[in-house]
Order: sequence, then C-alpha cells, then structure tokens
Amino acid sequence: MNEEYDVIVLGTGLTECILSGIMSVNGKKVLHMDRNPYYGGESASITPLEDLCKRFKIPGAPPASMGRGRDWNVGLIPKFLMANGQLVKMLLFTEVTRYLDFKVTEGSFVYKGGKIYKVPSTEAEALASSLMGLFEKRRFRKFLVYVANFDENDPQTFEGIDPKKTSMREVYKKFDLGQDVIDFTGHALALYRTDEYLDQPCCETINRIKLYSKSLARYGKSPYLYPLYGLGELPQGFARLSAIYGGTYMLNKPIEEIIMQNGKVIGIKSEGEIAHCKQLICAPSYVKDRVEKVGQVIRVICILSHPIKNTNDANSCQIIIPQNQVNRKSDIYVCMISSAHNVAAQGKYIAIASTTVETKEPEKEIRPALELLEPIEQKFVSISDLLVPKDLGTESQIFISRTYDATTHFETTCDDIKDIYKRMMGSEFDFEEMKCKKNDIYGED
Repeated sequence: MNEEYDVIVLGTGLTECILSGIMSVNGKKVLHMDRNPYYGGESASITPLEDLCKRFKIPGAPPASMGRGRDWNVGLIPKFLMANGQLVKMLLFTEVTRYLDFKVTEGSFVYKGGKIYKVPSTEAEALASSLMGLFEKRRFRKFLVYVANFDENDPQTFEGIDPKKTSMREVYKKFDLGQDVIDFTGHALALYRTDEYLDQPCCETINRIKLYSKSLARYGKSPYLYPLYGLGELPQGFARLSAIYGGTYMLNKPIEEIIMQNGKVIGIKSEGEIAHCKQLICAPSYVKDRVEKVGQVIRVICILSHPIKNTNDANSCQIIIPQNQVNRKSDIYVCMISSAHNVAAQGKYIAIASTTVETKEPEKEIRPALELLEPIEQKFVSISDLLVPKDLGTESQIFISRTYDATTHFETTCDDIKDIYKRMMGSEFDFEEMKCKKNDIYGED
C-alpha cells in the first residue's frame, strides 16, 4: 500500500466507480478503497435476503414464502436509467455495457385524483388516454409537436418564445394547457420533483421533455431501463473498467485518517499503512466534517406477491405521484421491478417508494404510495440524510460526491460526475474522451 497514486477513491458507490473508471482510462494511477466488504456503497444491491433483513435489523430468518435468499438482489436506491440519458451514454462509450444486460421497464404511470393512469407512450395511447379530454388532447399534441421541432440553436423553431427568458408557465399558457396536463407534463415527462421550474426559463424543461421522448422512441414501452441482477451491477461494471486500466481495488479497508499538509490532501491511512495521492474522491460518509445536510429522503422497500393494481400486471413500472395531487411540495415516486429482472424470487415483486422528507412524520408522507401497493408482505424503511460538500475541493483537492436524491433516474448523478470531473481536471467532461482505446487492451480482432 505504501505507494504513490494520482487519485485515491473512497467508497464504491456509482459516482465514485464511474469517476475511478474515467480517471483510469485517462491514464491516472488509481487506488480505490471501501470500508464495506461489498461494492456499491449507498447504491448497492443487497443479496441474499437474509443480509437485507440484518441491515434493517429485522430479527429472525425471512419466512419460507420468500423463496431462496440468494434469488434476491435488492437495490437500496430506487432508480431507473433513461434510455437516451447520460448514464447510458457513459456505459456505451466506455463499453461497460459488455458486463451488463438491461430490460426495458414496462410502463410509466401517473397518479391523478386517487387513481393511476398510464403515461401515454405513443400518439395512439395519448389519443385514447383518459388522462385528458378531447380538446385538451389536441392542444397537448400541438405542444408536443412544438417541443419535438424545438432546437435551441435555431431561432426559426422558437415561434415567439425566447428560450432563455420566457418562463415555462408562459409556454403552457401559450398552448392553453390546463392544470392536470401541466402537472403531468412537468412531473411525468420533464421529471421535476417540485413546481419551482414553472418560473424559470423554458429551455431546460423543453430539453427534458425531448430527452424523455427520445428515450421513449428507442424502445417504445417506456423510456426507462433496469439492469438484470439489480443496480449494484452498475458500480461493479465501472470498477472492472478501472481494473482493466490498472486501477487497484481494496474492499473491507477501514479508513483511519485522511492526511493533510498545508491544507491539501497528501494521502490516507488504513490499518497503519499510508498511501499517498495528489487528489482524493470520496463519498460523503468518509468525510463527515466536510459535508452539510440539506434535507432527507425516505425510502420504503416493499416486497409484494402481486403486480401493482391498475398497471395491467406489468412486471416493472414507475409511478409518479405529483405533489399537487397530495398537497405536498415534492413528488412521491414508486419504482417496481420483479423476478423478471433476477432481483427477486419467482412470483415476487419489489416496489420502492421514495420522496423528499417535508415534515416530522415521513412515514405519513409516503402513505399515498404505500396505499397503491397493498397488500405488502414485508417493509424495509430507511431515512437518509441528503449530504452535499461544503466547498468545491479546489483548495484541499478533496472532491466529495453528493448523496443520491429522490429522483427516479440517474441524470442528477451524472451532472455531479461531470461537475467533479471539471473541478479535478480543469476542463469540461467530454464523452468522446471516454471511448476506450480498445485495441490497446484487447488487441486487434
């Protein structure tokens, strides 16, 4: 261990593993450590089921009705991948896709007036959907055509809207869209968690809706993908990439001290040994004094023996409960997957409900989601602090990731990765740069 490294990484969450993969591909000498005996940190998948029960301090062995413990791979954070999003681009460019298999999620649903409705995924579905009335549908279609043709670099597509100045509220007004359609567009298509976006310039929202449509266009059923064997496969795929490029991995290593000199990191100490580095990347739990709490997320993992009602017996789906519908500031999400993804025993379903905590009684806040899942066989409740770094790390050269938020996809995680990369390298993150120099490693075919 007593060696010099360019970068040491603490924690094997997805953010850390992608960054260590990128740094290794960029020719940096990387040492990657985790105090846990498993990969994934906060974004791990836990197997067997016995380990999940232990983690949530549930006494006794799981009932026999749960099937074999090792058939379970339960992800701790409920997230899907947007088919056309940044994480899929990272997976493709680095060829980490060779280690993973994905399935398309069968549908996305939105909650309105106590019921759930499918988010239309084709024009035909939109026209048949009972989410809106006939005239509303025509106006909505006009809006979608506008969004599809919109190009922020071509003023001819603006139709009198200034993407940097016109607010999204004004755009909705221009197309005469009603409140329900606005709720559904902002929360189920643009995937905002709150309504703050309404008074911000519309460019970002229009691009988010475009991302949703393009992701949807790739596979048709929904814009979301989920890896077979669970989300824990993602950090491991990037860890392999790092290892191929010479990265060193050590699990089960307690970190005793981060060694500083003149306000700058120079190494870490573990089990009495010291490893030196120029830069340090770490998950928030390794540097509690350098992060601050900005909120909390509640997540409830529910094991079911049935698909969710009114989802057409889907083996995987997402449900969005817009905040307006339940008098809240932020949305509630449900991600559901099942034995079809090799994450649960045959005939079992895993539904994870999550939301940003707003009151002193988070379990009450998440109740509208749990009501959609009844009957629930077993619940695992966790409340996690949302932690963010206190500074940018430019002085100390300690670059800290943010904890995973309540969104149902990895776009915000990818923004964090690009942000850390820029602070470390002093240049913008470039997808092209990530393309593996395959011939260097695998030789010619």
